[in-house]
Amino acid sequence: MADYPIISDVSNYMVQLLRSKMCPEPIPSPNNIEVSSPAEQDVDYILGLYLYDIREEGEISLPSLAGTGRTRLRRPPRPYSLYYMLFLNGSSQMGLKGGDVQKIIGRAAQIVNDGNSVDPHRLQTWLEADEPPIIFSPAKLSLEDKVRVWSAINKPYQVSLFYKASPVFLSSEVVVESPRVTDAQFNLSLTGERREEG
Repeated sequence: MADYPIISDVSNYMVQLLRSKMCPEPIPSPNNIEVSSPAEQDVDYILGLYLYDIREEGEISLPSLAGTGRTRLRRPPRPYSLYYMLFLNGSSQMGLKGGDVQKIIGRAAQIVNDGNSVDPHRLQTWLEADEPPIIFSPAKLSLEDKVRVWSAINKPYQVSLFYKASPVFLSSEVVVESPRVTDAQFNLSLTGERREEG
């Protein structure tokens, strides 16, 4: 079960994926792609990845406790969806033309669409249990919803990409010791007929 750094691991994976395929064209340096917020001022990067929402997904049914050994039970992991915005840093756009901005956005969309999943074992190599891949899919937001995300950080709307990463399973630290068996009852019944030879 993935430990709490999994949320940060997913963000870092997306940034590393973009850095590996967007540099040196259309973005000159990997340092120009960062995990950041559009609200941050005077930062030196071109493309930012902003985690703007985390939602617990309750519709996935899981058992109340999962076995971790002979006498130990752990609460099962909880599934979450992570919501990201890919945006261009406003303070870095002074030298970018409109066509350059569109090329960057288009290339970023192409990369995320092509590399749209990651195995949790790649992010946390110590995982023992099999977990489903984390899928990156476009977040289906209306233009009004996108404007609201920008308004929440007091920034004017600009063209950006919105993605959902799920399911992201987050483990629990709650471990319950299961009671030991101290008394057992067995009932044996014999069936069948006895043949008598005479």
